[in-house]
Amino acid sequence: MKYVACGLAAPFSMLLAAPALAQDMGVEDVPQEPAAGPPPGIDMDDSVFDDNWLSVGVGVGIGPSYDGSDDYVAFPAPIVQGKLGGVGISPRPAGLALDFIPDGDNGPNFALGPSVRLRNDRADQIEDEVVELAGELDRAFEVGVATGVSFPKVLNPFDSLSFNLDARWDVAGAHDGMVIEPGVTYFTPLNPGMAASLSVSGEFVDDDFADYYYSVSPDQSAASGLPQFQADGGLNSLGTNLLLAIDLDGNLANGGISAVVIGGYSRLFGDAKRTPYTSIRGSADQFFGAVGVGYTF
Repeated sequence: MKYVACGLAAPFSMLLAAPALAQDMGVEDVPQEPAAGPPPGIDMDDSVFDDNWLSVGVGVGIGPSYDGSDDYVAFPAPIVQGKLGGVGISPRPAGLALDFIPDGDNGPNFALGPSVRLRNDRADQIEDEVVELAGELDRAFEVGVATGVSFPKVLNPFDSLSFNLDARWDVAGAHDGMVIEPGVTYFTPLNPGMAASLSVSGEFVDDDFADYYYSVSPDQSAASGLPQFQADGGLNSLGTNLLLAIDLDGNLANGGISAVVIGGYSRLFGDAKRTPYTSIRGSADQFFGAVGVGYTF
């Protein structure tokens, strides 16, 4: 389920903050030196993103019932993001990140601030009866730092290429481990009322994280019938998301109501793939999708 939320988070903040195009833009139409200022017919002085702004929304996602499951469940995906008092607010799966570095009109733009997340993996919604016999896990509350750099105007005056890195540690006494999540996202408007975002991300975990979620202890083996397994950390997963946002009045720059559609795929690696929870009872291939609506003011 975490991958759906990720897809709704990082790209969603960029597509809402982007100005609208006044005309369709193909690759062959992009000038080598983009002209400064908004496109013809768009008054950016009236843009909802000029100063303080806030977006709130909710989505419904479909994803694996736990990381490595081949059973799928529906779940809510709330979103809060914006900029208040010069501090950027970006959503994370079941959490958020703050950015204390102001962005300029031209790149590169840097981001740095705290990141938090509530992790619910195998804490509920376990659809596999054998995995359920192994027992539910505690919820982890992860706290850390989010950093990144973005480059605007890569192929056209309104696109961006972003590199991000989150590092978090559990402080709730669940997995007691560390998670590192790098990602790359390309965003571009498609027309005045529609934008697209393609992202590729990964997840690296330490031994404590892997042991908590992927090991099968003697007690868990006796309860479920699964073979015992000792997991170690490393590369946990790689995934990609494609997101489309559609402004319902045809102008992304003026805020209001937007619809979001996302689809994605991720692949588990290492002991996340080899654990009996995945290799016997689930699948390393993880598919997901979501739809959502948001309001920006």
